[in-house]
Amino acid sequence: MILFPLTVRGAQTTRRGKVLVGPVDLDLAGVGATVVMGPNGSGKTTLLRLLHGAARLTHGRIDWACTQAEACSAQAFVFQRPVMLRRSVLENLTYPLRLRGTSRSVAQFMAEDWAARVGLDAMLDRPATVLSGGEQQKLALARAMIIEPQLLFLDEPTAALDGRATREVEAVLRAALASGTRLILSTHDLGQARRLADEVLFLLHGQVLEHSAARKFFEAPATLQARAFLRGDIVE
Repeated sequence: MILFPLTVRGAQTTRRGKVLVGPVDLDLAGVGATVVMGPNGSGKTTLLRLLHGAARLTHGRIDWACTQAEACSAQAFVFQRPVMLRRSVLENLTYPLRLRGTSRSVAQFMAEDWAARVGLDAMLDRPATVLSGGEQQKLALARAMIIEPQLLFLDEPTAALDGRATREVEAVLRAALASGTRLILSTHDLGQARRLADEVLFLLHGQVLEHSAARKFFEAPATLQARAFLRGDIVE
């Protein structure tokens, strides 16, 4: 199936009458990494959840180049705070594969492979809930990637990680990009955005103020708010 292009027109989500994000108009192509940036409370997480289908679309349209069911099956989402099953590292990795009908032997082989890719191969029998924050984030990333999604959403994937763990996670993300996985991620880390982004969405008050190529955004942002944000000023 082909997910992209993704067309978003007038998309909006509300809660108790309050607009959280929108209206949003976007056209996203099918390659590279889109980094969503903006100050705290600007709606980055909600926008990711809205595009993924985890937040209710109250107005507008989100149209993939395939059916909604096909789009859902080709996506994965890594949350800022990883959700761990109360099972071993190995069982956390095999779980999404077994749900999709993968045989136990193949699922275990793939789980061992992905554990090695993220440096968790010595922890396969360890309960996932006792891992460090960095280890849990790498496990969540491997669990998302093991189903070979066409599109991966990541919400602040390295927010609580040290430099070494951040570097390891970014290496996995660059490998995913090289293999053709489409990334849409939010981050507060300007360095990370510069390293990973092909294009940037800049949000403020739930609306997209800028959508441009990464180089253009970082060298010559079009709005006063984005310029202030890149300077490190408080943007309200």
